[in-house]
Amino acid sequence: FSTTAESRDIHAVWIPELSIDIEKEGARLKEAMDKYGNINVFISEGSGVRDIVAEMEAAGEEVPRDAFGHVKLDKINPGAYFSKRLAQLVGAEKVLVQKSGYFARSAASNDFDRELIGKCAKVGVDAAIEGISGCMGEDEDKEGCPVRPIEFSRIKGHKPFDVKLPWYESMLKDIGQI
Repeated sequence: FSTTAESRDIHAVWIPELSIDIEKEGARLKEAMDKYGNINVFISEGSGVRDIVAEMEAAGEEVPRDAFGHVKLDKINPGAYFSKRLAQLVGAEKVLVQKSGYFARSAASNDFDRELIGKCAKVGVDAAIEGISGCMGEDEDKEGCPVRPIEFSRIKGHKPFDVKLPWYESMLKDIGQI
């Protein structure tokens, strides 16, 4: 196998908002494995937890939970779980699991990225000089999504991703996931 853009591309993107049919994905990704000699799967934190828990419970295994009943992600370790399952399904001899920060830092910035970085830097410097704190970015809750320091009190987790966004569905179609 030779290294190509296609072999280095992402072949699956798994996020918590979508269920993962591991058998179906395994069959699909086996085709990519046979074609390119490797596969690249991005698994967002929390992805597949419902599926893993259901599989563990169906097998009669105890699901590790904290005092509040939340699944202990560090104990079920979705990355390790899915890498082991996928390795079996696609016939991989080697598996490499990397934290998602690698993907965020490994791609070259495009024109959109550079423009957004420039806006954030300019507005960020102005805000710092004025003594305004916040997380720089496009404020989706304001008219026109202006780049501004967003108040920390407004930034919180558990905001579900809209899996019906056209760009996201287009990406999943491009990589053959849907």
